[in-house]
Amino acid sequence: MFDEYLQKRATHTSEAFRPFDLVTDYRLYVDGKPRFDGVRDFLTSRGIQLPEGHPDDPPQAETVDGLGNRKNDLVNRIIEDKGVEPYEGSVELIRQLRHRGFKIAVVTSSQNCTAVLKAVKLDHFFDVQVDGNVIHAQHLAGKPAPDTYLMAARLLGVEPTRAVVIEDALSGVEAGSNGNFGLVIGVARKGNADELRRHGAHLVVSDLGELVD
Repeated sequence: MFDEYLQKRATHTSEAFRPFDLVTDYRLYVDGKPRFDGVRDFLTSRGIQLPEGHPDDPPQAETVDGLGNRKNDLVNRIIEDKGVEPYEGSVELIRQLRHRGFKIAVVTSSQNCTAVLKAVKLDHFFDVQVDGNVIHAQHLAGKPAPDTYLMAARLLGVEPTRAVVIEDALSGVEAGSNGNFGLVIGVARKGNADELRRHGAHLVVSDLGELVD
C-alpha cells in the first residue's frame, strides 16, 4: 500500500521513489500501532503530511484514513485467500496457560483480530479482547500508551503489577513498561532482542515455545 502511494506521489513530484522498508519502517513506525497512527507516523518519517480524512474514507482517498482503509482491504484479502498460520510456540503457551487456569486477554491495535483468531481456531481461548474496534469505540490511546493493556487488566480483574505483557512490537513493549506491568516479555522475531530491552522488556525470547514447560 505504501509503495503504491509513494510511487504515485513520485510521478507527480520531483521526489525520488524510496520504497517502504519492511524491516526498519514497519518496526519503527507501524508495528503494534492502530491502523491510522501507523500510516500517519510513517508518512511523517518521510516528511509527508496528508489530511486526516474520515474513518469511512474510500481506499482511493489520499488521506491518512483512506490509506489506512486501503491497507485494511489488502489485509482482509490475504486472510481470505491465504489464511493465517499461527506460531506453534504461541499456541502451545496459550493452551498451557488456559489449562493451568490463567486469565488471558488479547490486546491488539488490529481491527481484524476476530477474523484472525477464528481463522486459527483460537477465538475461544481468551477471556478478554481489546482490539482496534474497542480502541476506536472507547477512544483509547494506542500503543506505546499503556491504555489498551490497562483496560485489559481491568476487565480481567487483575492489578497491572500482577499481570504479564507479552509483545513482539517495540510500541507494545513500551506500552507494557509505561503501564508498570509486573513482567514485560519481548518476543524477538526480528532478531531485535537488544532493541526490545531498550524499550522496556524485562525478558526477551525468540519464540514463545521457550516459555512452555
